[in-house]
Amino acid sequence: MAQQEQSRGTISQRQSASGGSGPNNSVQEWLTTGPLRLLVALVVPLITFVVLWQSFIFMRDSDANKLIVGLVALIVGVGGVWALYIGTNYLIEQLPIRLRDALRPYLFVGPAMVILTVFLVYPALNTIYISFLDARSNNFVGLDNYIFAFTDPDMQIALRNNVLWIILVTAIAVSFGLLIAVLADRLRGWEETTAKSLIFLPMAISAVGAGVIWGFMYDAQPTTQNQIGLLNAIVVGLGGDPVRFLNDKVINNFALIFIQIWLLTGFCMVILSAAVKGVPDELLEAARIDGANETQIFFRILIPTIMPTIITVATTVFIIVLKVFDIVYVMTNGRRDTEVVANRMFNEFFKFGNFGHGSALAVVLLLAVVPIIIANIRSLRERRS
Repeated sequence: MAQQEQSRGTISQRQSASGGSGPNNSVQEWLTTGPLRLLVALVVPLITFVVLWQSFIFMRDSDANKLIVGLVALIVGVGGVWALYIGTNYLIEQLPIRLRDALRPYLFVGPAMVILTVFLVYPALNTIYISFLDARSNNFVGLDNYIFAFTDPDMQIALRNNVLWIILVTAIAVSFGLLIAVLADRLRGWEETTAKSLIFLPMAISAVGAGVIWGFMYDAQPTTQNQIGLLNAIVVGLGGDPVRFLNDKVINNFALIFIQIWLLTGFCMVILSAAVKGVPDELLEAARIDGANETQIFFRILIPTIMPTIITVATTVFIIVLKVFDIVYVMTNGRRDTEVVANRMFNEFFKFGNFGHGSALAVVLLLAVVPIIIANIRSLRERRS
């Protein structure tokens, strides 16, 4: 009895200290923590979203101070996105455990999916739809735009040039990249670093910048004038006549293709160099002990070992070259039989105002890229498995 009375006294003291009885205290705690926390969790992401939206509207104002716009872009781009994620994650934390675990992955994947849908999926579907309409997207014309893409004489030249670009750039850039990677692997220390840096340096130049640079390199002046182009200065200095690299239909496509090879060889070298360094030295030494020479090691051991990487690099270069536009647009704009599909697509859209033709050409490029992407993804999955 004495113990029961003591227990009751202890409970009464705890209730008095907490400010009320058990049920009333639970209700008070729920009112102060449950709905309030849920309200805060709802309001914080909403306010953050409104601030981000107003910031985007402000940054589009052409009359706004550029310095302030830059500061707002920096703050919103870094802090705003983090605040939105943290606030939304806090909202999800208020949900039951099962629902919380089910929704949390979508919190991080959701924004990316929304951006991809708005800026990639919807434009792709809309482009496919427009490709079946006329020049002004008023009337349905069926497959007429696709028939134009494959039967028009100028388009046949563009398709031929695209095939030429794909074959030559992919084969030469990957081959040169692999060869340089193997040779550079024989160097040590600063020699290897310097050689790779010089070869990779063109990757720091944009395609437009490369087009401008090589436009001066290919420049041809009349024989009576001084040559400002390096190549023709050499040719004339050796007693020859100036060569019009960009006007001669026999060599102008090859002159443009060389620029793309110059840009991509460094990219191929860096990726393939990492793969070459990953080949076990024990494997190479075992081949040498068995009597294999360097040529046999290169073709029968090195290449088969790094073949998945070679395929990945080749498909990447293939996709880049398939969409080639900048170099052609800057240097010739498709004149003198140098047209490519992407450049013609641009001209159909913005020069001729024919949205049907331009959309059809965009779809053709999309259909050409998709199988390569699928094959590349399958190759990566096989390598991981």
